[in-house]
Amino acid sequence: MRIRIDHKEVEAKEGMTIMQAAALLGISIPALCYHEGITHHASCMVCMVKDLDSGRMLPSCEYPALDGMNIQTHSHEIHEIRREALELLLSDHVGDCEAPCRRSCPAFMDIPEMNRLIAAGRFEEALKVVREEIALPLILGYICPAPCEKACHRASIDGALSICLLKRSTADEGARLFAGIPPIAGNGSDTIAADPGFPHNTGTLNTSGKKVAIIGTGPSGLSAAFYTLRSGHQAVLFDQHKEAGGMLRYHITEEKLPRKALEAEIRVISQMGAEFRLNTLITREFFDNVLLREYHAVIIASGREEQQITDDFGLELDEHGLKVSRTTLEAHHHRGIFACGNIIRKRQMAVRSVAQGKAAALSADHYLKTGKPGPAHQMFNSSFGRLLETEFGEYLKESPAAARLEPAKGFTGGFTEAEAIKEAARCMNCDCRKPVTCKLRIYADEYQAHQKRFAGNERKLISKSLQHEFVVYEAEKCIKCGICVEITKSEHELQGLTYIGRGFDVRINVPLGGSMEGALVRTGKKVIEACPTGALACKINHNEKRRDS
Repeated sequence: MRIRIDHKEVEAKEGMTIMQAAALLGISIPALCYHEGITHHASCMVCMVKDLDSGRMLPSCEYPALDGMNIQTHSHEIHEIRREALELLLSDHVGDCEAPCRRSCPAFMDIPEMNRLIAAGRFEEALKVVREEIALPLILGYICPAPCEKACHRASIDGALSICLLKRSTADEGARLFAGIPPIAGNGSDTIAADPGFPHNTGTLNTSGKKVAIIGTGPSGLSAAFYTLRSGHQAVLFDQHKEAGGMLRYHITEEKLPRKALEAEIRVISQMGAEFRLNTLITREFFDNVLLREYHAVIIASGREEQQITDDFGLELDEHGLKVSRTTLEAHHHRGIFACGNIIRKRQMAVRSVAQGKAAALSADHYLKTGKPGPAHQMFNSSFGRLLETEFGEYLKESPAAARLEPAKGFTGGFTEAEAIKEAARCMNCDCRKPVTCKLRIYADEYQAHQKRFAGNERKLISKSLQHEFVVYEAEKCIKCGICVEITKSEHELQGLTYIGRGFDVRINVPLGGSMEGALVRTGKKVIEACPTGALACKINHNEKRRDS
């Protein structure tokens, strides 16, 4: 049979579906209910394509390829139909892609993963997770107002996790603060490599040969330097004061932020290869003749009180401060100049300034590599809202019933390692176990689906089945695609899984009141891998790589 797909002709074999024929041309069609090698029936309708001759929309995963067909797989009309299909599935989906604590963190730190690593006593690995988003964990462990704790689901049960102190605990030991941070090649690396503060040196960062000037050494400037260095560029920080730290040093008391913590964080960035040029006032002449000529990018991270140094640079200001693009933090009409922190909006939380410092550094890195600034992309996130009292027990299944732990040495003294391990174990693991591989999330992001478009006034109550040795089943994340049912049938499981109920109330579960342990004797791993959402997942798979999401 010969058919046309997107104006290309292909020879299809008898029995092939439209989706399989399209694959011969390298054309990928999204689908949630399709799984190679098993019997299936189209249900998700995300795979819809158009028969141009008849004008009909067809489910490509099931509909056979017929001789002479003329198929279209992508158009605005098809895009809207697929998005609507996704929105219908999302209207019945109860689950968080990312935990509310992470979503409320201005730096979007992976708090649940940090908690799991601390609970396992793996503090250095936890610090690496923290530093993916936060360059100054020790400092913020003292001064962050912890908006994440206000969003913690456990706050309404017996007290939110002590997230701020747990973050500090990852970096509290002097040697651990430096763990896993390689030096810049050719920039004092011999000295750093021999420094006992780097007991786990992992090598050298590749240098690009590009130089980035950073004006200001407060939280946003230090953060920008950290991520600029990690991106392989040289970072030179300028400050008009005689000591680095900006508002962290000159506006926060020793009682609130011990100077030893500030010095330790600055030393990390210095030993990574940053160069500090202090007692340097940035004049218009210096800006034009030195920074713009000798550096490949400039990041303005000076504090609000130093705004006058930018007033005569020809940069635009608004009622908040320096005017920048919201998505790239690039100054308006000035290619290669970026800004972050209080210079663009006054009285920001330090954690927000730190987050903006990273965003500015990564946008500058994209500019240095491509000639254009690069905005960070936030994946689609499903959110079910407030945890109801009737659901407390379901969420407490994976954590001990213990009240919030206060450190014996008080807030300033912080947790001992034993205390941190105990407190971190209270985390209820609210995030999804399959945040990267969940097809529902991937396609919802690609098609810009709106979760609440078809949502009703009430949502289903959450449940967690933990009977199986390694399988977790969360029925409210299930889209009833039936893939798991067909796998257990084809593998001849004695009990297996089946559809229970009819209509809108249909669920997938074990027949005759059986247990998941008895239903998935041989197929536990297979159904986890095949499940297109996080409904069936591995208990210990929370560490699925997610930093790219």
